Amino acid sequence: MNKNKVIEALEQLPNEFPTEELIDRLLFVEKVEQGLKDVEEGKVIPLDAAKERFNSKWSK
Repeated sequence: MNKNKVIEALEQLPNEFPTEELIDRLLFVEKVEQGLKDVEEGKVIPLDAAKERFNSKWSK
């Protein structure tokens, strides 16, 4: 994450807000950016494979 992303997230908040709201927003932005990076790097699995893993693990 860079300073510009933090400033952008901060500017979207009202003048008064709980600190947790800023932290939650920054964590969300960071996770989305990491997910997009993973997609670009091919570090993802197809939806059908994910469903199969989920079903085989949780249907026991």
